[in-house]
Amino acid sequence: QVQLEQSGGGLVQPGGSLSLSCTASGFTFSNYAMYWYRQIPGKVRELVASIDTSGKTPRYGDFVKGRFTVSRDNDKNMVFLQMNSLEPSDTAIYYCNVVTWSPDRGRSASWGQGTQVTVSS
Repeated sequence: QVQLEQSGGGLVQPGGSLSLSCTASGFTFSNYAMYWYRQIPGKVRELVASIDTSGKTPRYGDFVKGRFTVSRDNDKNMVFLQMNSLEPSDTAIYYCNVVTWSPDRGRSASWGQGTQVTVSS
C-alpha cells in the first residue's frame, strides 16, 4: 500500500529555516508528481508546492514568494521542502501528498502523517 513517511519540522524563529522530507513507498515513485500541503487550524488546506516526476518543474503557492524550494530524489523515493525566511504565518502542519492510480483502487490520494512547523520568537 502507499505510504508517505515525513520527517523534519519543529520550532524555529522568524527568519529561520527548516527542511522537511517525505519518504514514499508502495508505488512507483518516479511516475508521480508530488505535493506539499499545509493546514492551519480553522483555515482551508492550501497547496505549498508541487514537483513533477522529473523534478524539473517545481511550483509554489502564491504565499511562498521565493522562500521555499521543493525537490525530489527519485533514486531514494524522497521529496523535500526547504523553507527559508520563515514567518509566523507559516506556522501549520505540513503534509506530503500523492495521487496514485491502480486498476483495483482507481485514483486515490495518500497523505503523510503531518509535520508541525512552528515559527515563533
